[in-house]
Amino acid sequence: MGIDHIPSNDFSLYDHILDAAVTFGAIPPRYASLQGLDLYFAMARGLQRPGSVDVASLPMSKYFDTNYHYVPVPLTPATTFSLAANSKPVQEFLEAKALGIQTRPYIVGPMSFLLLARASKDATSGFSKLSLLYSLVDQYAALISELDAAGAEWIQLDEPHLVMDLSAQEQAAYTEAYTRLASKIGGKRIKVLVATYFEGLESQNAELAFALPGVHAVHVDLVRGLDSFERVLAIAQKTDKSVSLGVVDGRNVWKADLSHAVGLVQQAVEVLGAKRVIVASSCSLLHSPHSLDAEKAATNADLEMIDWMSFAVEKLSEVAVVTKAVNFGSQSVKEALDANKKSVTSRLTSTRIHNPAVQERLRAVTPAMTTRKSEYLTRRAVQTKLLNLPKYPTTTIGSFPQTASLRRIRAQFKKGSIKQDEYERLLKEEIATVVKFQEKLDIDVLVHGEAERNDMVEYFGEMLSGVGFTKNGWVQSYGSRCVKPPVIYGDVSRPSAMTVAWTKYAQSLTSRPMKGMLTGPLTILCWSFVRDDQPREYTAKQIALAVRDEVVDLEAAGIKVIQIDEPAIREGLPLRRGKWNAYLKWAVDSFLLASCGVQDGTQIHSHMCYSDFEDIMDAIIQLDCDVLSIESAKSDLKLLQAFQERAYPNELGPGVFDIHTQRVAPQAEMKTRVDQMKSCLAWDRIWINPDCGLKTRGWEETEAVLKNMVQTAKEFRAAAASA
Repeated sequence: MGIDHIPSNDFSLYDHILDAAVTFGAIPPRYASLQGLDLYFAMARGLQRPGSVDVASLPMSKYFDTNYHYVPVPLTPATTFSLAANSKPVQEFLEAKALGIQTRPYIVGPMSFLLLARASKDATSGFSKLSLLYSLVDQYAALISELDAAGAEWIQLDEPHLVMDLSAQEQAAYTEAYTRLASKIGGKRIKVLVATYFEGLESQNAELAFALPGVHAVHVDLVRGLDSFERVLAIAQKTDKSVSLGVVDGRNVWKADLSHAVGLVQQAVEVLGAKRVIVASSCSLLHSPHSLDAEKAATNADLEMIDWMSFAVEKLSEVAVVTKAVNFGSQSVKEALDANKKSVTSRLTSTRIHNPAVQERLRAVTPAMTTRKSEYLTRRAVQTKLLNLPKYPTTTIGSFPQTASLRRIRAQFKKGSIKQDEYERLLKEEIATVVKFQEKLDIDVLVHGEAERNDMVEYFGEMLSGVGFTKNGWVQSYGSRCVKPPVIYGDVSRPSAMTVAWTKYAQSLTSRPMKGMLTGPLTILCWSFVRDDQPREYTAKQIALAVRDEVVDLEAAGIKVIQIDEPAIREGLPLRRGKWNAYLKWAVDSFLLASCGVQDGTQIHSHMCYSDFEDIMDAIIQLDCDVLSIESAKSDLKLLQAFQERAYPNELGPGVFDIHTQRVAPQAEMKTRVDQMKSCLAWDRIWINPDCGLKTRGWEETEAVLKNMVQTAKEFRAAAASA
């Protein structure tokens, strides 16, 4: 396809950060008895074999501002690093070489590896992860030496933290790390490319990146960081380093404006010379679907929308076209440039994009629409009387196991193999089973199990105007878990109710409260491919108005508990602190716009997971949801302490068990977690629930772990009653 630098070591069985931890021997002691894939997947997902091994998984967290989950390894002063024999980066380079392909091996850089890691809860007070820097860098040097001996000409070290706000200590550590690395690999033929992405290089960090010793090229993201382009060129001009220009968006599905991209590359060539300029995507294409071929071949394909899009394979072609245009002139790729211009113009001018009624409704939003009718304590009194829940109430986060038979039913319905009435009958049977299952376990607030939903974002996107879908546009979220994000191409509205009928039916089966389950506007925004012709704030608030309509309709249908999931609110936070306040203002307003149309007696829940929330506690409090459930079982007390320090005023449900594992958390472990909660939170405002939805779990393990959860709650209730 015309790509000169082909990566290797970019495929992972679970996560590329976990791969690096294994490559450099950063293995926590509790996994010391394991080897090979048992070790690898125990770190990722936990491992439970009765009578032999029972270890929990490591935490998960979001990779910068993406929906990709990585595994942050815990570090202590006792952590030692050692390069694995026959390491994955070397073996995959050699495999490609045997096929006649010269690759550029990739691995996360040493500084970003440490900064993405976590100080273990067992680490001594005052421990700094950076104290391990030299030991780690020495193993990087050993790896680079092995790759050099194997014949590698380049290695790519990803250092996305270079686009972040770095402390003086971290800036100094970058220089120390690469000075030591350069001294260890001096004289080797292999060249080092340091890659930055997801934001531009601000002046101080740009100076730092281009001054790193032993580095031959620096990659910059010109999609997210176009405003830093002139500065980067000026700094690069003073050095002998090459610049890799990320001119094709690796995180969205829209075709690049190739004429604009060509202009940027030509500008760099004029300043640096052609030999010092590399053309690339803005970041890894891990965040893009694979190819448009399957879309074009699909039945009832939306050819207009397909013409606007570019997936990973097509993005490689875009990189090649830009390169050829710069090297040989635009006439050499005139046909490709003309076709691209036609597609880009078509999307911007299409009548499908703009809906005057939606735009007018957004302009009519008032501050009163983002405020609950009464303050929390008043609402709590009304809800306590109406719902009559016990202390330590139990619930789940929403989804129940999505079995093979359930997925098959949905697939058959989409193909037309079963009719609408039969489909609804089968789903109602599943919902009835889930409701009876929860009643048998004695869970207090029930859910309908989401049998009708393929994905928590895709399901809603399919029912919203201004949103399109791909047939095979899958991207990785974590491990083998992939999602197919909606494509928000225009103004968003809700033509009709999306969840009311299913939730109302589920409520008719029980006298216990049934939660209406919705995905919030920020999560729909962040977990979709979003139009880039207007500010994201406008799109978020359009979605919020659609969700608001659904919330109001659920309340009118008799649903008194409504959960609006927002796991992505932290994920959407800009990487630079200077941009935080503006984002958090419209993010909070979007949630409030979605949730504040109800009466005091309707209890609004939200759910958040797998992000570090300490930095946005004020915003979380401002969401003013009556009950917030959070991922906690994979984390230590740090997150709970953040809620304690900010005196979180409403009710909270920290997860008592990890749902991303087949391991059944024992009741004693759950009791320990609740005791930890009580040390940080008011006991009469604690809910007991899982970390997240149970969609990926099997029924047997789900029953076992929920029994333990309910029994844990009952024991704490009994203790509270006798106190």
